[in-house]
Amino acid sequence: MTGEASPGAPPTHPSRSVPMSDQTLKTTPLNAAHRALGARMVPFAGYDMPVQYEGVLAEHRWTREHAGLFDVSHMGQAKLTGADAVAQFERFVPGDYGILKAGRQKYSLLLNDQGGIMDDLMAGKPDHDGLFIVVNAACKDADFAHIEAGLQGDAKLTRLDRALLAIQGPEAAEVMAAYEPVLADFGFMDCARLMLFGADCFVSRSGYTGEDGYEISVPADQAERIWNTILEDARVKPIGLGARDSLRLEAGLPLYGHDADETTSPVEAALAFALSKSRKERADFPGADRILKELDGSLSRVRVGLHVKEGAPAREGAEIADADGKVIGKVTSGGPSPSLGKNIAMGYVSPQFSEIGTVLTVIVRGKPLAAEVVATPFVANRYYRKPKS
Repeated sequence: MTGEASPGAPPTHPSRSVPMSDQTLKTTPLNAAHRALGARMVPFAGYDMPVQYEGVLAEHRWTREHAGLFDVSHMGQAKLTGADAVAQFERFVPGDYGILKAGRQKYSLLLNDQGGIMDDLMAGKPDHDGLFIVVNAACKDADFAHIEAGLQGDAKLTRLDRALLAIQGPEAAEVMAAYEPVLADFGFMDCARLMLFGADCFVSRSGYTGEDGYEISVPADQAERIWNTILEDARVKPIGLGARDSLRLEAGLPLYGHDADETTSPVEAALAFALSKSRKERADFPGADRILKELDGSLSRVRVGLHVKEGAPAREGAEIADADGKVIGKVTSGGPSPSLGKNIAMGYVSPQFSEIGTVLTVIVRGKPLAAEVVATPFVANRYYRKPKS
C-alpha cells in the first residue's frame, strides 16, 4: 500500500496539507469501533485516527509474528473508466499500465511537470472496468483534481466512498483463506473484485509493512461488521498508525511528505523501479527530461538507509555529516527498530556518500553520532511471490 505522513507530523508537502483542528476532523466508518476498543485517537491527515491500542511496541511485534488489522479508510479510492482510461492514466505516471494484466496491480508515482513526486499510489485491474486507484489521504483531493483536470477523450474518474482495511503479518494469509480459499492462491500484487464477507470487495495482496498481507476495499456501511468479523480470529489484533510507521521504516519504505515530496524525483527517492522500461524508452511521462538525465548520472542527492550506531534515535530533520563533519544531507525518517534492537534512519546524501558501508555521522541534539550507510529494507520483506511456472 502507499505511504503517507506519520502521526503528529505535517501530513505532506505544505502546499498540499490538510487542516487538522478538532472542528474539521473527518472520521472513517470505523471510528466507533476504534473507540470501543479503547484506541488512543489522534488527528492524522485531516481524520480522527487510532495511533495505538495496546501500545506501539506490542502492536509492531504482533504484526511481525501474527496478523495485524489496520484501518486505512482515510486513503483515497477511485475508479478510472472508459475506453481511454489506461492511456490517459499513463499521462500522469511513469508506469506502463497498457501491458498490465487483468488481476494485477502496480505501484506508481503521480509526477508533476518537473518530475517531482506529487504522491505515490497503487493502481490495478481487479475487474474489467478500467483501473482501481488508491492514493494517500492527505493528497487525495489534490491528486484526484489534478487527474480530472488533465483527462481527455473517453475517460472518467469516479471517487469511491468506501472503507479500506489492511491485514498484515505471517498469519494473514491463513486468516483470510478461511473466509475465501481463493485468496491463498493470490501472489504479491494480485488483485480481484469478489464477494467477500457477503459484500462487494476489491482485494489485493501487498502491503506497507514489509509483511505478507491483503488490502480489502469494502462498502462503507459494511466496514464495521467486516472489521469485527476479522477480529474474531485470535491471530488478529487491531493495529494503530504508530506501529504502521515503525513497520514501514523497518521495511525501508518511503513516507510521502517526509521521504519524498513535490521537489523529489523518483531517482533521488530510490524509486526508479517504478519507471517502466517502455516509458523510459519513449520518454513520454511528466518530467522525463530531468529524470532520464538523473538516470544517466546527473544526480545531486539520493535516499539511503542508515544504521545509527550510538546514542539517541536520529529523527526527521537531523543533519547528516561526512567523516570530516561537513553537513551533506538530512534525515527524513528515523527511530528505533523493535525487530533489530537498534536505531535506524533514512535520509538524503550526495551520491558519493551513498555506497553501502560509508561511515557518516548524524547530529542529534547537537551531538555527532556514528552512523553507517546500510542496505534497505532493514528487515527483509516477506511478500508472497508465486513460484514461476
